[in-house]
Amino acid sequence: MYEFLRRFNFHPGKLFLHKLVLGIETSCDDTAAAVVDETGNVLGEAIHSQTEVHLKTGGIIPPVAQQLHRENIQRIVQEALSASKVSPSELSAIATTIKPGLALSLGVGLSFSLQLVDQLKKPFIPIHHMEAHALTIRLTNKVEFPFLVLLISGGHCLLALVRGVSDFLLLGKSLDIAPGDMLDKVARRLSLIKHPECSTMSGGKAIEHLAKQGNKLHFDFKPPMQRAKNCDFSFSGLHHIIDKMIMQKEKEEGIEKGQILSSAADIAAAVQHTVACHIAKRTHRAILFCKQRDLLCQSNAVLVVSGGVASNLHIRKALEIVTDATQCTLLCPPPRLCTDNGVMIAWNGVERLRAGLGILHSTEGICYEPKCPLGADISKEVGEAAIKVPRLKMKI
Repeated sequence: MYEFLRRFNFHPGKLFLHKLVLGIETSCDDTAAAVVDETGNVLGEAIHSQTEVHLKTGGIIPPVAQQLHRENIQRIVQEALSASKVSPSELSAIATTIKPGLALSLGVGLSFSLQLVDQLKKPFIPIHHMEAHALTIRLTNKVEFPFLVLLISGGHCLLALVRGVSDFLLLGKSLDIAPGDMLDKVARRLSLIKHPECSTMSGGKAIEHLAKQGNKLHFDFKPPMQRAKNCDFSFSGLHHIIDKMIMQKEKEEGIEKGQILSSAADIAAAVQHTVACHIAKRTHRAILFCKQRDLLCQSNAVLVVSGGVASNLHIRKALEIVTDATQCTLLCPPPRLCTDNGVMIAWNGVERLRAGLGILHSTEGICYEPKCPLGADISKEVGEAAIKVPRLKMKI
């Protein structure tokens, strides 16, 4: 760490008028860092994506992800600091993702950060990954509390009411796997990596790309949990049904597993549409629940959608139909801030610094938490309200 810090030119005469936070993110398979000031200016950022490596192995292997984080974290933090022209000594605090995520990945970011904090004698701000995703919108748009947030990615799926920087009410979550995880699994089962147009794309991106060429009505997959009047999600049952149908189509077409079906585009379109309808209906119920309980403003309520799957335009259009019907404003951070990044961690640090929340001057006993809920869970109350959702025409 001493050698790492020696590489920086210290500018004792240079004066920064704003608070400056270094954010470090290693919760899954991206090593990222950024320096953000309290007005929301991104002064420098860097990221190393492991997507290419994990595409070859068919999924994230935690020890491989850990090793890649170890190999890249020092360089990425150095690049972010160098780009920002901020000397480490000028930082107001260091913010790092410590929950939830892959244990081996979280450990790399936390270990590096604690060494840096110890050397620089700076405050440490532990960050909840999902809180960071939820608050990113306040960096790009003027959004006041409260607002509703839908976080959809390869590892998470939840609906929460955001009442403050660290004040969340959890309305619903996935009972099994996340939508991004399911789309990745379907893409692997369809062997889309062998498709000439999709060979360099992640599973979710490949499904979205191929779906544009397909007919979503060719296969009739029913959205899950139709009778459950709550805001929870489920994707594993749907995944099982799709898996069986792909096997049946392979038999019909007389091809081996691993070869590309002639109906792959239709399957991709139907899967994507079913996922979009399921997400849209649960979100619709969440908006109605919040408005019924006066938890959201009746006239200018805001729905924020973030996470990797938020960049899927078909799902976004389904959510636009819901927000139009409920007089809500739909907001999404730009795509580069929807996926994991250092900017959102640094910004969450700024938000906490301004609110005076969770700023540690001693890091003794701090540890990462691979599993960690977000806020107070009121999903049972949502289910008990049994709100009936009006049927909307999903003309996408």
